[in-house]
Amino acid sequence: MRNIFLFIRRYFNLLFFIFLQGISIYLIVHYSRYHKAMFGNFMNQVTGKVNEQYSQVDHYFRLKKTNDSLMAANEKLYNKLRSDFDLPDTTSRSVIDTIRVDSLEQFRKYQYLKAKVVANSVVSQNNFIVIGRGSSGQLKEGMGVIDPNNGVVGIITDLSKDYAVVMSLLHTDSHISGKLLHGGETGTLSWDGKTPNIISLTGIPKSAKVARGDTIITSGFSTSFPRGKMIGIVEEVIPEKSTNNFRIKFKSTANFYNLDFVFVIDNRQAEPIGKLLDQVKKQGQ
Repeated sequence: MRNIFLFIRRYFNLLFFIFLQGISIYLIVHYSRYHKAMFGNFMNQVTGKVNEQYSQVDHYFRLKKTNDSLMAANEKLYNKLRSDFDLPDTTSRSVIDTIRVDSLEQFRKYQYLKAKVVANSVVSQNNFIVIGRGSSGQLKEGMGVIDPNNGVVGIITDLSKDYAVVMSLLHTDSHISGKLLHGGETGTLSWDGKTPNIISLTGIPKSAKVARGDTIITSGFSTSFPRGKMIGIVEEVIPEKSTNNFRIKFKSTANFYNLDFVFVIDNRQAEPIGKLLDQVKKQGQ
């Protein structure tokens, strides 16, 4: 309290001047229509600017909630794609569906499960991604992972009850199948451990018509990814001297520097296909 009185005493003249100035401004604005209109316009502009800044700050702190809602909406939309259902041939007979539940669910081939990225590495030669969903969330080893832009991220290699480890495309042991969108030629993806987001596609014959800007997609030859998921865009086509193939360098669709959310692809037919392949292997032994 003593400091307050000392402050008032020291700056009494200045405070008294500000007080009188305020009274003068009030009287001018109150009794003059012109000044009242000008002051009202000025205050409206100031209020509008303050509200705009407040709205931007509030929007920033609500981004997490907005992202969560968008991921949930994308998950629902992914799971309604016609290409993710293996529908039977109905040309030979007509069936009247009288069931009120979604009877298409029995024909579903792929289901998309959203997950939050909790850890990610891009600087080592063997990079992994950890997502906040595990076996309790319907995840299994071998499931493919894509980003919200439909770009391939990697494949689940290990998991616990609440978390899963994804082998990133930026891993020297990652070798998934890739396909040229226009020509249809299929090769194998590999990363040399040097430049993040730049990956190679090998095994493409020199007879293939490929140029910079072409698209590389998943081939659909594995149970991890359906055909047609974006992998990357061709940056450089290099003829290999020792073979009749190209080495194609491309930029990955997924931005591994900025992964917040991903979708895990559950192939409903993966288990029966795996059992059938195991039977064939046992018979061949």
